[in-house]
Amino acid sequence: MTVGFTLRSALLGSCIALAATSVSAKELRGWNIHVEDYPVSIAMDFFAESISEATDGELTAKTFHNGVLGSQPDAIEQLRLGVLDFGEFSLGPFGTSVPEANVVSLPFIFSSIPQMYKLMDGEVGEAISEGMRARGVEPLGWYDAGARSFYNSARPINTPADVEGLKIRVMSNDLFVQMVESMDGNATPMAFSEVYQSIQTGVVDGAENNPPSYESTSHYEVAKYYSLTEHLIIPECLCMSKKTFDSLTPEQQKIVKEAGQASTELQRELWQAREAASMETVEAGGTIVNIVADKAPFQAKMTPVYESFLEANPDLAPLVDMIRNAE
Repeated sequence: MTVGFTLRSALLGSCIALAATSVSAKELRGWNIHVEDYPVSIAMDFFAESISEATDGELTAKTFHNGVLGSQPDAIEQLRLGVLDFGEFSLGPFGTSVPEANVVSLPFIFSSIPQMYKLMDGEVGEAISEGMRARGVEPLGWYDAGARSFYNSARPINTPADVEGLKIRVMSNDLFVQMVESMDGNATPMAFSEVYQSIQTGVVDGAENNPPSYESTSHYEVAKYYSLTEHLIIPECLCMSKKTFDSLTPEQQKIVKEAGQASTELQRELWQAREAASMETVEAGGTIVNIVADKAPFQAKMTPVYESFLEANPDLAPLVDMIRNAE
């Protein structure tokens, strides 16, 4: 009788201890599409380590790199539902569920990377954050993904007329299709993994992306002309599921916010260094780089793109004007 009581007491004590552990310690799972040594990945690991240290292990986090937890669209949906706790995503794919996020995918909406930092860290970023929170996502920081420019195997692009007739791979987004078609180019949405072979075989003439992506995929081997149009400056978001964020204590929320901002500062520094190194690599590899100093002719061609966007999203006109009128 005593033995049975003692055994039951021991088991009960173990259960209480396990329950207490599960309540006091929370492990967060994060999604990331990039390889482990990429600026985004290093900054996300720093974020995870920071919150673990600051909470004395009450919160622990692990980032799963290389997209092993699924595709980006699926991961965004899992984040909104609380299946994933945090992640790092381009604002481009968010546009289907968060209309405010689509504004930054408008061509030439930002004039420069420093301007993007200033606006995203201020009232523009907060306006987009409100839209994301309403759909289950809590932004923690705006990462830098550089400026996207055109590259192709045919010729340098200095004016919109140089795009005419070129078959350009774009991301699957109507805004990007319209952008190329407004310059009489042939926009071709396709998976990023197919671009190298498609340029090599002539299925497309080129694509558009930031320097690290152009370099790391070896696209510069088959598309020697890199024209710095910088037509798209699309920030990325380090963000948390709102369900997860709301489940944290006020002190833990403060720690997560501070870690997110520190991670953002680190990522931006790492990104700029990586971008400079990538440009050195492609130029050493024979890439012909030209800077497009006069963007006005390109911007003028984007008028139909903006008109179409605002016709479909009239409520977003104030946000578009806020960015376009900013210094």
